[in-house]
Amino acid sequence: MSSLVADPENIRLAMLGMVEGNGHPYSWSAIFNGYDPEHMDDCPYPVIPQYLGAQDPATMQIAGARVTHIWTDDPGDAQKVARASRVPNIVARAADVIGHVDAVIIATDRGEEHVGRARPFVEAGLPIFVDKPLVDNEPDLRTFNGWVEGGAGILSTSAMRYAREFVSARRRLAELGEPRYLSMSTPKSWERYGIHALEGIYPLLGPGYVSVRNTGSSERNIVHLKHTCGADVVLLAIGDMYGGFCRLSAMGTKGAFDVAFADTFCAFKAQLQAFVDYLRTGRRPVPWSETVEMMKIIIAGIRSREEGGREVSLSEIGEG
Repeated sequence: MSSLVADPENIRLAMLGMVEGNGHPYSWSAIFNGYDPEHMDDCPYPVIPQYLGAQDPATMQIAGARVTHIWTDDPGDAQKVARASRVPNIVARAADVIGHVDAVIIATDRGEEHVGRARPFVEAGLPIFVDKPLVDNEPDLRTFNGWVEGGAGILSTSAMRYAREFVSARRRLAELGEPRYLSMSTPKSWERYGIHALEGIYPLLGPGYVSVRNTGSSERNIVHLKHTCGADVVLLAIGDMYGGFCRLSAMGTKGAFDVAFADTFCAFKAQLQAFVDYLRTGRRPVPWSETVEMMKIIIAGIRSREEGGREVSLSEIGEG
């Protein structure tokens, strides 16, 4: 494999898009650029200046990459993020960054919008990181799959894959014996946050999911997954359950453990570092086939809920 960018040690990035309930442009840009504490205090998401302020300024940034351009859906947001996270260039249209950056980050978490947001950059040949979830419907999954099969450099992950708490949990898998039951919880919607619960747990068992049954509602998603290894997985996405953000339980024939997510900054930095490493080497940190399987699970969870809790086989969800 070879680098996806011309100068792997001086990567110019565009941060694109901002939607309600998602402050990633502030935090992600700061992880590359550093930040201005005075302006970051005005960030509408108080947890962001809190966890940024807990970091050592000498080590918090990712080396050799910088967010040089920003565009947000509301132009006023771009002004605020640029001041807080030291982004030198604000553009009037997202596509205006083409020709001025080496790669783009689509920092929005509405899967139904991502094909439209990504298309100009795929057509321009720019590598793209797409915030979770990549998609929430079958036609868009087919579109992204076609782009990747055609050679597009597209990566999309949840930060929970990189959370130190869940990376450590993977090293404890032998404690379970044969896994029998795993669960992960999250607040907010299945459409936007179900991928956090799914991808935090996914590397424990790996690919091989068979079916999905969502017996909940749009506000209270209770999603049962079956895996070829014989384990049952239950994912919870309950609107106001903020006390249950990414809490893992794992049980098997010999033992059990529980893990709670805590370090947001560490997870985000590792996630963004993985994208930079992908740009530098051309080697995917996550096989595309796993991304496709996870998106099928998200789509199947929606379909099952809309069909009264029917068990939906992943084989029903087309990818190409």
